[in-house]
Parts: sequence; C-alpha cells; structure tokens
Amino acid sequence: MSQRKIRAVYMRGGTSRALFFHERDLPPRGPGRDAVLLRALGSPDPYGRQLDGLGGGISSLSKACIVGPPSRPDADVDFTFAQVEVSHPVVDYTGNCGNCSAAVGPFAIDERLVPAAEPATVVRIHNTNTRKLLIARVPVRDGEAAVEGDFDLPGVAGTGARIALDFVDPGGAVTGKLLPTGRARDLIEGVEASSIDATNPVVFVRAKDVGLTGTESPTDIDADRALGGRLERIRTAAAALMGIPGSAAVPKIVLVAPPAPFTALDRARYDATQVDLIARVVSMGACHRAVALTAAMCLAVAARIEGTVVQEAAGPPSARDFRLGHPSGVLPIAAEVSPGPVATRVTVYRTARRLMEGAVRIP
Repeated sequence: MSQRKIRAVYMRGGTSRALFFHERDLPPRGPGRDAVLLRALGSPDPYGRQLDGLGGGISSLSKACIVGPPSRPDADVDFTFAQVEVSHPVVDYTGNCGNCSAAVGPFAIDERLVPAAEPATVVRIHNTNTRKLLIARVPVRDGEAAVEGDFDLPGVAGTGARIALDFVDPGGAVTGKLLPTGRARDLIEGVEASSIDATNPVVFVRAKDVGLTGTESPTDIDADRALGGRLERIRTAAAALMGIPGSAAVPKIVLVAPPAPFTALDRARYDATQVDLIARVVSMGACHRAVALTAAMCLAVAARIEGTVVQEAAGPPSARDFRLGHPSGVLPIAAEVSPGPVATRVTVYRTARRLMEGAVRIP
C-alpha cells in the first residue's frame, strides 16, 4: 500500500520538539486528524519508543502543533496544540504547551503567514486549546526567524536567539477560574495541595509530603513506581475537584520544595541563593527532564497567591523575576498578579529552531 505525504516541519521549541502542520494540510478536527497525528508520531507503541514515527518516547517529544488563519481579529494566527500519548491511541487537546508555543512565531514567519520585520517581529498567537492570546517577539535576520544568539536555555545544548513570549490574561485557561476549587489549598488524598489554572491547570504538592527532598533526579523519580501511583491518584482526584476529569495531560502535578543546592543534569552546580524554589514536574506519568513551561508559568503565578503551598515554599514575592530551579538548571519567569487574585500576564524567554522540513509519510 502506498503512503500518503503530508507537508510538515519538525521544530524544537524550548525544551520540547514537535511536528508542525498547516491546518489546511490535515483532515478536519476529529478521528481522521487524530489518526494522522498518531501515525506520524508512532503511537500507540507498547514498547514506549515510538520507533515507527517521529516521536521520542517521552511526553516532551510526542507533540504536534497545527497552525492556521486567525479566528479572532486581535491575532495573526490560530495555533492548536496536540499532546500524543506514547503507549495509547490518545490525542489530548485539553491544554497548551508553553515550549511548543515558543516555536509558533518562528514557524509563522518562515512560512510567510505573517510579514517579517527586522530586527524583531511581533506575532499575535491565538491558542485554540485555551482560547488565550500569546504575544511572541521573535528576532529576525534576512527575512527569517533568527536562530543564532547568546541566550542560554537550560536543558538545551548551546545558545540561541532569545524569543520573548507573553501569555496575556493566563488565568482560567481550561477551567475558567484561576482557583478552580475556590481555595488556595485543599486536602487531596491526605496531602495539602494547591490547584491553580494559569496557562494550564496544575496541582502543586510539597515534595516532603510524598517523601522527597525536591532535588531528586527525574530518573530516580520515574523509577519509584509506588510514588508514581500515588502522584497519579493525587492528580486524578485534583482533576475531579477542578472539574476536568478524563485528561491524561492536565492537570500536571508539580512537586515543590524551598531553595536548596542542587546539581543539574549537565553537572552544573547551583547554590540555594540562586533559586527561589525547587520543582519537579510530572507530565503524562513521567518526570520532565527540564520543566514543562506552562507548569512553570503557573507556578510563578501561584507563588504570588496568598496561601498556596508554592508561596509557602518560596517565601514573600520580590520585584525581580521568579527563579525556578529544575533538573536542567534555573528558569527566570516574570508573573504579574493583581489583588483578587487576578493573573494579568506571564513572560518567559525561550529559543526555537527549525530542524527539518518536508513531508511525513502516513500508511
């Protein structure tokens, strides 16, 4: 049987990779589109490797992004994110991916969906998953998204051109409420947890309450199957309280701990004075090797909300960027939260690169 060819671009956005498609090149949203995305990435794979597709066997490398014309007047493009499960035939559209969002602006510029302007082009992105507006400021050289630069992103080898990404009015991205349960913390499965929805829903738990320090490696966390089962029970119970049961992708669960010295995966050493908080993000049942960007942004918002377990661990907020310690280093995040509480804006910085372009083959 011959294989279909579907035009695609393979891109890195932040610490994730994804297949990018023009909306016009895919079937309409539904089972037909899901079948294409599953086959393209190599899911479902009972061996967990996605060897027969372009996925990488872990959640941060099993993603697809669909870009098309804007459906609202204040946007330049529409962007739909798809999280593809590795071992099961599931495509989840419940939330967004912050890392992949960083690659949407460069994709739109290089695909001539927006006019390129030097030295930087502003791309207004409507994320259809959350119905929120993102504003990307993308460096441009010679009419294309710039790649070379001096911005060092922990978790990515080398340096690149810095992309500024603003998430406007990020609260209630999925549930419609910044505090989906109406409280800054709840008792969930016997532990205190804070359920926050900013850019994506996240449930935050103290690392010490599940027997950890917060500085453990992702490999060690993933190897503890009893811990994994407990975290999934907490996540599932929190999802029900937040009104979003049935999704494997959201809410994500994040373990938080006060500042402490740690060694990153590249063996770089960090002192406790270099961070405001330590976190480990568990997504789709696996600990992230760096940090899921939407979870990090949600965490920065939670750190500015009175009574959350995040604020308790981080201490009083300061005027400078929030510094999040994660397995690959330190991530600075700027979050604005006004009384209410109301999350008004979160700003992060990433790099992105076009890795390959052509056609993905679908049997």
